[in-house]
Parts: sequence; C-alpha cells; structure tokens
Amino acid sequence: MPLPEAALRLADAGVPVFPCVPGGKSPLTHEGFHEATTDPRRIRSWWRWMPEANIGVPTGAASGLDVVDVDRKAAGSGFAGFDRARRAGLVTGWAALVRTPSGGMHAYYPADPERPQPSWQAARAHVDFRGTGGYIVVPPSVVQLNDERHGRYELIRAAEPAVRGVDGKALRDFLDPRPAPSFRPGGASKAQDATRLAGWVAALREGERNRGLFWAACRLAEAGASPASTLDTLGPAAEHIGLPPREVFVTIRSAYRTVGAAPPRRVNETPGHAGSPPAAAGVRRQVLS
Repeated sequence: MPLPEAALRLADAGVPVFPCVPGGKSPLTHEGFHEATTDPRRIRSWWRWMPEANIGVPTGAASGLDVVDVDRKAAGSGFAGFDRARRAGLVTGWAALVRTPSGGMHAYYPADPERPQPSWQAARAHVDFRGTGGYIVVPPSVVQLNDERHGRYELIRAAEPAVRGVDGKALRDFLDPRPAPSFRPGGASKAQDATRLAGWVAALREGERNRGLFWAACRLAEAGASPASTLDTLGPAAEHIGLPPREVFVTIRSAYRTVGAAPPRRVNETPGHAGSPPAAAGVRRQVLS
C-alpha cells in the first residue's frame, strides 16, 4: 500500500500519525510526535509535500498502543529476553507483531488511558518499551540499513485470542532490574535535589539515557521545579552523555506533560513548514517557565 494511503487508513481507524524522514525514523514535523493527528486534510498535506515520508505513530495514551521493541543488532538480540518474559506471562496477549527492518520485532499491546506508562530502555536485554513519551515507525514504512540495503516494517502476526495490556514496569524489572536513585521531594533543598539528579543523569550508560533523563525530569517536575530550571540543570548533564540538545528539550517537555505540569516552551521561533526543524544549538536559551 502506498505510504500516503496507509497513513490515511490508520487515521481513519482512529490512530494518529505524523511523517518521518524517507528511509529513516526521525520526525519531519516541527514538534515531533506531539503533532500526530487523525485529521485527513493535514495528513494529505504532509504526504503531498513528502510522498515517501515514513509513518510515525505516538505510543501510550495518544494512540492507545504500548509497544515492546525487541532489538536484533550486532551488539546482541532481545529475542531471548522476550521469550523468557513470554514464558513468565509478562508479554502475552499482543494485538499484533511487526517485523522491523533490522530483523527485530515490535509487539503491540492496548494501552490503558487511566494508567500511562513511561518509555524505557533495557540496554543489556536489548528490549525497549514505547509508552508515554515515545513513538514508533509502522508498516509499510521503509528504512535504509547500514549496508545501504532497505528494509520494510511488516505485519507478521495478528492478535492473540485474548488481547491484553502489558505491565511495563514488571517487564523492565524482570529483564533488567536496576533500582533508581532514592528521591524524596522536600528531603533536601530543590537545588540539592536537582544537583543530585543531574549527577545521576551524567553517569547514565548508552541505552539508559532517554529513560533516565525522563525519570529525573519527572521527579523535579513533581517536586515543583520550574521547567526552565530543570532544563538548565539536567540539560548539560544529558548533553555530556551524548544526547542532542533538541532531544533533551523534547524529553524534558514530555516529562512535564506526563506529570501534568506546564512544560517548557520555545519562544521567538520563525514559523516554517512541517519539514523545517529548529536548530539544535541554543535550545536551552529558548525556553520560558
């Protein structure tokens, strides 16, 4: 099915979509997955402008889908961990299984709108979870692989007899138990809390960086820290471990939206079309509390 038609079919079924770069996974929209929509006029406009754009879908309550992402790369495979979790009854009841271009798999589950679950990465198990604050690329999108071949997202199995949600926290604890740092708002000054969390973020390993930054930003948001101060404190630590400034901004904004606090926002941006992302440099300077 042509990508523009597939995007409209998904929207017609109530699944919000947004365009990603042709042959890749990065959003083309200015605000990333936050601009996902079921509006057919906007979707037609996006894909008229970029007919080969891949299809992105936000995960969590926005789409009603939580996704377990099983990686298969040179560094290792997540299928063994997924199979162990399946035997333990933690990942049964999927709504669909999709083969990813690298040979991995996405397992789709219904999301509970009353119980949002954050995205996370279990690097040692090679399994990620896409919930609130995440997104996936869906069939029939095509991605260019490292060896210049192309691979397609393909549906490989439909729903199990008894479809049910997945407990993201239980799955992560099963695959890669690692306690988060103790954090008690009010136990120390806000400055001490923020400094301690920034130090923890600065020590995160690859595969844990987004999840760790999201967790730390949620804790500061719950403690009443302003979005600007959280960005100023956690931003340098996150950039130190390799996260791009734009990704840092989007992750912290997602954390504030998740806990129901006012997120940081950009100011003085020049309006542009859907494919003109803002410059990454100086993102921290472009926020207001």
